[in-house]
Amino acid sequence: MKIFRKIRFKLLGENKTRQYALYAIGEIVLVVIGILIALQIDNWNQSRKDDNALKEYLVKIKSHTSEDLRQLEEITQGRAQIADLCKKARTSILDKTEDENLHIFKFSGLAFADFYFKPNTGGYEALKNSEYFGKINNTPLDSLLTKYHSLVEVIAENEKSYNDYMVNQEAYLSTQFDLSLILASAVMTQDALSMRATPQSEYDEAFKQYTASAPYRNVISLAAFQFDEMINQYNQLGAIGQSVSKEIDAITND
Repeated sequence: MKIFRKIRFKLLGENKTRQYALYAIGEIVLVVIGILIALQIDNWNQSRKDDNALKEYLVKIKSHTSEDLRQLEEITQGRAQIADLCKKARTSILDKTEDENLHIFKFSGLAFADFYFKPNTGGYEALKNSEYFGKINNTPLDSLLTKYHSLVEVIAENEKSYNDYMVNQEAYLSTQFDLSLILASAVMTQDALSMRATPQSEYDEAFKQYTASAPYRNVISLAAFQFDEMINQYNQLGAIGQSVSKEIDAITND
């Protein structure tokens, strides 16, 4: 600035008006360029900060998605095993071979277990409520996340529908049967049962009546059918989740 002032004073002192005007214009242009450069640097710094903040959200979403995929794998295996048992029990019912396959009916009772897939949506909800969500708007990642969480809602509805029905049937059965005998027959070993005063025939008869009831058979028949659809949805969600993780890796350069 001292140099600029000296130049101005010199031009004014020498009465070089035209040269001074040109110099003044040049100085203004120089100042404007400096301001634009400063704004550009500021914008670049802000953009870098925004990108880093977005990456933090995306890394959290990827971590939560990985947790979801592990949970999906476990619940898929569990439902697949129960569905297989229920299908065998259903076949035994149709073939009227229940007496020969009591062991299948004992384990098919797992259809009364209320499994729920519980995804971690914290990272996605945090991003949606942040100022950075617009940075992924209308991108492939945005589309994948929308599909992912839409399917999560569908799965939750299907699970609730089945579990509510199962709980209602179970509640009715508990009013019709002495569950102490049923549960003992289902979970205790033969050696342990033989040590009790109740004869084995009484356990067997109670269990036969229980498994022959309409509510019990309704539940295992529904599980044999509906679990396959649930498993298919779990697999679809898992595939979308893997795509979400890959897309996040591409954005964050991991």
